[in-house]
Amino acid sequence: MKLNLTKPLVVFDLETTGLDIVKDRIIQLSYIKAFPDGSEERENLLVNPERPLLPEISKLTGITDADLWDKPTFKDLAPRLATAFRGCDFAGFNSNHFDVPMLAEEFLRAGVDFDFTGCRLIDVQTIYHKMERRNLAAAYKFYCGRKMEDDFTAHRADQDTEATWRVLQAQLDMYAPGKQEEPERQLHNDMDELASFSKVNDNVDFAGRIVWKIKTDAKGHPVQSPGGGYERQEVFNFGKYKGRAVAEVLRHDPGYYGWMMGGDFTNDTKQALTRIRLRELSGKK
Repeated sequence: MKLNLTKPLVVFDLETTGLDIVKDRIIQLSYIKAFPDGSEERENLLVNPERPLLPEISKLTGITDADLWDKPTFKDLAPRLATAFRGCDFAGFNSNHFDVPMLAEEFLRAGVDFDFTGCRLIDVQTIYHKMERRNLAAAYKFYCGRKMEDDFTAHRADQDTEATWRVLQAQLDMYAPGKQEEPERQLHNDMDELASFSKVNDNVDFAGRIVWKIKTDAKGHPVQSPGGGYERQEVFNFGKYKGRAVAEVLRHDPGYYGWMMGGDFTNDTKQALTRIRLRELSGKK
């Protein structure tokens, strides 16, 4: 099914030196940029991580140090990628948990403040896990009717990107309202709905160190907002202040901000914390 796009959608996948968002680096970035008019652009980039690859990463991806030594670093690519991605939504497989946070972190390390807050983030894996609970290879066989190993080379970003793109389109075909009777098994061809369905948490930062929580009064009752619904506030989701409002902690323990800024947290977490601190210092809500 052709997606009902209101703005460009970047379907992407990363291969990295490892799974630590703070310490590891991107070695391959592949994306398909789909436009509302039905046209598509593809790009597959190898990226120099400026460090040797572990043997297990080379074995897994088929990418070697020799493949990367003369390639541009992410810092070299960041300005062009930010221009290409600006104004787009994003989709991937497990992208909300890993690929988007990793990409955001690489942009920040490169000194490019790419703002994902206005982007709708559609995670094909989350849709699939909520519907079928399997991995990409099983998703491809289930939705596309073929074995992934017959069509693609595993663990290459460009190959996985193509498979993800096909699975997403097939998901919309399978869960179209006219093909599913149960409302809970229906997905509409709408980017807002897909992004909402892909969301599994209410993080303020990608790492989930700070999360949104409904604000309560002294008696523990939810505080209603003037516009309807309930007021929300940022709370810590780890450590000794877990469950405590970030703004309250910063007021009563200002040294905690310095501890986090000097700690082994992602730049995105530090940026989110800084936004809250500056907002509180300026007296804004």
